[in-house]
Amino acid sequence: MVVQAKKRELKEAQRRKRQLEERCRLEESIGNAALTWNNEILPNWETMWCSRKVRDLWWQGIPPSVRGKVWSLAIGNELNITHELFDICLARAKERWRSLSTGGSELENEDASFPAADREASLELIKLDISRTFPNLCIFQQGGPYHDMLHSILGAYTCYRPDVGYVQGMSFIAAVLILNLDTEDAFIAFSNLLNKPCQMAFFRVDHGLMLTYFAAFEVFFEENLPKLFAHFKKNNLTPDIYLIDWIFTLYSKSLPLDLACRIWDVFCRDGEEFLFRTALGVLKLFEDILTKMDFIHMAQLLTRLPDHLPAEEFFACIATIQMQSRNKKWAQVLAALQKDSRETEKGSPPPRH
Repeated sequence: MVVQAKKRELKEAQRRKRQLEERCRLEESIGNAALTWNNEILPNWETMWCSRKVRDLWWQGIPPSVRGKVWSLAIGNELNITHELFDICLARAKERWRSLSTGGSELENEDASFPAADREASLELIKLDISRTFPNLCIFQQGGPYHDMLHSILGAYTCYRPDVGYVQGMSFIAAVLILNLDTEDAFIAFSNLLNKPCQMAFFRVDHGLMLTYFAAFEVFFEENLPKLFAHFKKNNLTPDIYLIDWIFTLYSKSLPLDLACRIWDVFCRDGEEFLFRTALGVLKLFEDILTKMDFIHMAQLLTRLPDHLPAEEFFACIATIQMQSRNKKWAQVLAALQKDSRETEKGSPPPRH
């Protein structure tokens, strides 16, 4: 018994040593990468961001210390939002909150094209959703250090885009940005991110365009994972069942936060295509399990992914996914399907591709 106990003790000591060595290697690697980003890439962003070396570094994950800066640069600011505009929108939001809390009507004439009931519903939903945003972290809830920042960004956005308002899931996107950027820059990134075609289609609930995105996704699903695709078809498991939540929150609600941030890294590099490539990576990772499941169990697994996913294995699965079908890339397939959809609406039969 003593010998066995000593063997167990030795094994445990070796395991701890390996873990420590791995952590040291990882910290050294992150430190070296941060130096490269800070000293070489960021000062020469315009000429270097699309180089092979930077793309490879990007895939490995952006060091947390420079992540916010890289995301801001990659997302851009096509909307030309300034810190002053954020202050104006936030002031309006605060005035609105005061008016609602006192039952005032001084804002009745503001944004007349958007009913007061809708604006009130948006503000109430923000309150409710903040309490459900990364609850395990306990930093965004009432009394938490980031509660007011999250409330401010979401409130300001409803004033900036009253036509969109607040939609469930936005809080997760804003929260991830807050963890990496200061309030004003997080608002700028948030507004520009939501203005991208895919995000706008989903957050404005443009059913026709959402169906086109699902159809494009299925083209690459069948191309990359034909057996699983057939199994899904046989069980009537459609993409909307699992994709909507992934797209709405950019995986921040579905995946562990550190892994979601790595998905965001490459999403900022590759755009919307990577969101759907990631979805196929998830399906590939669980392909063997999913093919043995019925509709209910598949839906349960995909709408509540395991808390711990092997990051390197997951990214290896994503890397095997080819976003090309019959020599057409994602953007071309999506554009062709959008054209078909428009022609169908006009009443003429779509051409065969």
